[in-house]
Amino acid sequence: MQDSGRQTGLEARSVHAWRGDRHVIRGLSLRVTPGHCLHLAGPNGVGKTTLIRILAGLIRPEDGSVLWRGEAVGHDPDAFHADTAFLGHDNALKADLSPLENLAFWSALAGRPAAAVAATLGAFGLQACLGLPVRVLSAGQKRRVALARVALSGASLWLLDEPFTNLDTGGIRLVEAQLAQHLAAGGMAVVAAHQPVTPDQGEVRRMELS
Repeated sequence: MQDSGRQTGLEARSVHAWRGDRHVIRGLSLRVTPGHCLHLAGPNGVGKTTLIRILAGLIRPEDGSVLWRGEAVGHDPDAFHADTAFLGHDNALKADLSPLENLAFWSALAGRPAAAVAATLGAFGLQACLGLPVRVLSAGQKRRVALARVALSGASLWLLDEPFTNLDTGGIRLVEAQLAQHLAAGGMAVVAAHQPVTPDQGEVRRMELS
Protein backbone atom coordinates (compact mmCIF):
# COMPACT_ATOMS: atom_id res chain seq x y z
CA MET A 1 0.00 0.00 0.00
CA GLN A 2 1.32 3.45 -0.92
CA ASP A 3 1.89 6.00 1.84
CA SER A 4 -0.73 8.71 1.19
CA GLY A 5 1.56 11.30 2.83
CA ARG A 6 4.01 10.82 0.01
CA GLN A 7 1.28 11.61 -2.51
CA THR A 8 -0.31 14.61 -0.81
CA GLY A 9 2.57 16.56 0.65
CA LEU A 10 6.17 17.70 0.38
CA GLU A 11 9.09 15.33 0.76
CA ALA A 12 12.87 15.71 0.61
CA ARG A 13 15.02 12.62 0.22
CA SER A 14 18.71 12.48 1.16
CA VAL A 15 19.38 16.10 0.20
CA HIS A 16 22.97 17.35 0.13
CA ALA A 17 23.96 20.98 -0.44
CA TRP A 18 27.17 22.98 -0.33
CA ARG A 19 27.63 26.70 0.28
CA GLY A 20 31.04 27.63 -1.01
CA ASP A 21 33.39 25.02 0.44
CA ARG A 22 31.02 24.10 3.30
CA HIS A 23 28.85 21.00 3.19
CA VAL A 24 25.90 22.64 4.99
CA ILE A 25 23.20 20.00 4.38
CA ARG A 26 24.19 16.34 4.64
CA GLY A 27 21.74 13.67 3.57
CA LEU A 28 18.69 15.42 5.03
CA SER A 29 15.22 13.89 4.59
CA LEU A 30 11.87 15.31 5.67
CA ARG A 31 8.15 15.12 4.99
CA VAL A 32 5.32 17.62 5.46
CA THR A 33 1.70 16.56 5.06
CA PRO A 34 -1.64 18.45 5.16
CA GLY A 35 -2.33 20.17 8.46
CA HIS A 36 1.33 20.06 9.46
CA CYS A 37 4.06 22.67 9.90
CA LEU A 38 7.77 21.91 9.99
CA HIS A 39 9.79 24.40 12.06
CA LEU A 40 13.41 24.59 10.92
CA ALA A 41 15.53 25.78 13.84
CA GLY A 42 19.23 26.25 14.53
CA PRO A 43 21.89 28.96 14.70
CA ASN A 44 22.83 31.27 11.84
CA GLY A 45 24.81 29.65 9.06
CA VAL A 46 23.57 26.05 9.44
CA GLY A 47 21.69 26.05 6.14
CA LYS A 48 18.09 26.97 6.98
CA THR A 49 17.80 29.47 4.13
CA THR A 50 19.57 27.13 1.72
CA LEU A 51 17.14 24.35 2.61
CA ILE A 52 14.06 26.58 2.24
CA ARG A 53 15.27 27.68 -1.20
CA ILE A 54 15.87 24.06 -2.22
CA LEU A 55 12.35 23.11 -1.10
CA ALA A 56 10.98 26.05 -3.09
CA GLY A 57 12.74 24.83 -6.23
CA LEU A 58 14.83 28.01 -6.42
CA ILE A 59 18.14 26.15 -6.21
CA ARG A 60 19.01 22.53 -6.85
CA PRO A 61 20.64 20.26 -4.29
CA GLU A 62 23.97 18.69 -5.18
CA ASP A 63 22.38 15.32 -4.48
CA GLY A 64 18.99 14.02 -3.41
CA SER A 65 15.49 14.99 -4.51
CA VAL A 66 12.47 17.07 -3.55
CA LEU A 67 8.97 15.73 -4.30
CA TRP A 68 5.61 17.49 -4.33
CA ARG A 69 2.55 15.25 -4.29
CA GLY A 70 4.70 12.32 -5.29
CA GLU A 71 6.39 14.00 -8.27
CA ALA A 72 9.78 15.70 -8.52
CA VAL A 73 9.31 19.46 -8.21
CA GLY A 74 11.03 19.88 -11.58
CA HIS A 75 8.48 17.60 -13.29
CA ASP A 76 5.90 20.41 -13.59
CA PRO A 77 7.49 23.52 -12.06
CA ASP A 78 4.64 25.82 -13.08
CA ALA A 79 2.09 23.69 -11.21
CA PHE A 80 4.39 23.42 -8.20
CA HIS A 81 5.01 27.16 -7.99
CA ALA A 82 1.29 27.89 -8.44
CA ASP A 83 0.64 25.80 -5.32
CA THR A 84 3.50 27.31 -3.30
CA ALA A 85 3.91 30.65 -1.52
CA PHE A 86 7.53 31.57 -0.74
CA LEU A 87 8.67 34.41 1.51
CA GLY A 88 12.38 35.06 1.88
CA HIS A 89 14.28 37.84 3.63
CA ASP A 90 13.24 40.29 0.90
CA ASN A 91 9.62 41.42 1.21
CA ALA A 92 9.28 41.70 -2.60
CA LEU A 93 7.07 44.81 -2.47
CA LYS A 94 6.91 47.80 -4.82
CA ALA A 95 7.90 50.76 -2.64
CA ASP A 96 5.85 53.39 -4.49
CA LEU A 97 2.65 51.33 -4.45
CA SER A 98 0.33 51.03 -1.47
CA PRO A 99 -0.34 47.74 0.34
CA LEU A 100 -3.68 47.60 -1.49
CA GLU A 101 -2.02 48.10 -4.87
CA ASN A 102 0.77 45.62 -4.14
CA LEU A 103 -1.63 42.87 -3.12
CA ALA A 104 -4.11 43.64 -5.90
CA PHE A 105 -1.29 42.92 -8.36
CA TRP A 106 -0.36 39.65 -6.63
CA SER A 107 -3.98 38.54 -6.25
CA ALA A 108 -4.58 39.08 -9.96
CA LEU A 109 -1.57 36.92 -10.78
CA ALA A 110 -2.84 34.20 -8.45
CA GLY A 111 -6.40 34.44 -9.74
CA ARG A 112 -7.72 35.40 -6.30
CA PRO A 113 -10.78 37.65 -5.83
CA ALA A 114 -9.91 41.34 -5.56
CA ALA A 115 -12.42 41.72 -2.73
CA ALA A 116 -10.21 39.58 -0.49
CA VAL A 117 -7.28 42.02 -0.57
CA ALA A 118 -8.52 44.60 1.95
CA ALA A 119 -9.87 41.90 4.26
CA THR A 120 -6.55 40.05 4.28
CA LEU A 121 -4.60 43.24 4.99
CA GLY A 122 -7.06 43.99 7.79
CA ALA A 123 -6.41 40.56 9.30
CA PHE A 124 -2.76 41.59 9.59
CA GLY A 125 -3.64 44.83 11.39
CA LEU A 126 -2.91 47.12 8.44
CA GLN A 127 -6.23 48.99 8.22
CA ALA A 128 -4.61 52.35 8.96
CA CYS A 129 -2.09 52.21 6.11
CA LEU A 130 -3.96 50.57 3.23
CA GLY A 131 -3.46 53.54 0.88
CA LEU A 132 -0.01 54.73 1.97
CA PRO A 133 3.03 54.03 -0.21
CA VAL A 134 4.98 51.07 1.12
CA ARG A 135 8.15 53.17 1.33
CA VAL A 136 6.74 55.15 4.29
CA LEU A 137 5.75 52.09 6.31
CA SER A 138 7.78 50.76 9.22
CA ALA A 139 9.87 47.61 8.77
CA GLY A 140 7.31 45.64 10.75
CA GLN A 141 4.40 46.92 8.64
CA LYS A 142 6.25 46.01 5.44
CA ARG A 143 6.77 42.50 6.77
CA ARG A 144 3.06 42.22 7.58
CA VAL A 145 2.18 43.25 4.01
CA ALA A 146 4.52 40.59 2.64
CA LEU A 147 2.96 37.97 4.92
CA ALA A 148 -0.53 39.08 3.87
CA ARG A 149 0.53 38.31 0.29
CA VAL A 150 1.31 34.74 1.37
CA ALA A 151 -2.06 34.39 3.11
CA LEU A 152 -3.85 35.78 0.06
CA SER A 153 -2.13 33.41 -2.36
CA GLY A 154 -4.38 30.41 -1.77
CA ALA A 155 -1.29 28.19 -2.00
CA SER A 156 -1.32 24.81 -0.26
CA LEU A 157 2.33 25.06 0.79
CA TRP A 158 3.86 28.04 2.59
CA LEU A 159 7.67 28.28 2.70
CA LEU A 160 8.65 31.06 5.10
CA ASP A 161 12.21 32.14 5.89
CA GLU A 162 12.34 34.11 9.17
CA PRO A 163 8.77 35.42 8.83
CA PHE A 164 8.83 37.06 12.29
CA THR A 165 11.69 39.44 11.40
CA ASN A 166 10.86 43.03 12.51
CA LEU A 167 7.51 41.98 14.03
CA ASP A 168 6.45 42.90 17.55
CA THR A 169 4.58 40.51 19.82
CA GLY A 170 1.22 41.53 18.38
CA GLY A 171 2.45 40.99 14.83
CA ILE A 172 3.77 37.53 15.67
CA ARG A 173 0.38 36.60 17.14
CA LEU A 174 -1.38 37.77 13.96
CA VAL A 175 0.94 35.68 11.79
CA GLU A 176 0.44 32.61 13.97
CA ALA A 177 -3.35 33.09 13.77
CA GLN A 178 -3.15 33.08 9.97
CA LEU A 179 -0.85 30.05 10.04
CA ALA A 180 -3.32 28.23 12.29
CA GLN A 181 -6.15 28.92 9.82
CA HIS A 182 -3.98 27.68 6.96
CA LEU A 183 -3.14 24.42 8.74
CA ALA A 184 -6.71 23.89 9.90
CA ALA A 185 -7.83 24.12 6.26
CA GLY A 186 -5.38 21.37 5.29
CA GLY A 187 -2.50 23.60 4.29
CA MET A 188 1.17 22.87 4.91
CA ALA A 189 4.08 25.06 5.96
CA VAL A 190 7.84 25.00 6.40
CA VAL A 191 9.03 27.85 8.63
CA ALA A 192 12.67 28.72 9.29
CA ALA A 193 12.70 30.79 12.48
CA HIS A 194 14.75 31.47 15.59
CA GLN A 195 11.55 32.06 17.57
CA PRO A 196 9.13 29.30 18.61
CA VAL A 197 6.34 28.59 16.11
CA THR A 198 3.16 28.03 18.12
CA PRO A 199 -0.11 28.30 16.15
CA ASP A 200 -3.11 27.13 18.16
CA GLN A 201 -4.23 24.74 15.41
CA GLY A 202 -2.36 22.22 13.29
CA GLU A 203 0.64 20.15 14.28
CA VAL A 204 4.12 21.67 14.44
CA ARG A 205 7.25 19.53 14.33
CA ARG A 206 10.64 21.05 15.08
CA MET A 207 13.73 20.06 13.09
CA GLU A 208 17.01 21.30 14.55
CA LEU A 209 19.74 21.88 11.95
CA SER A 210 23.35 21.89 13.06
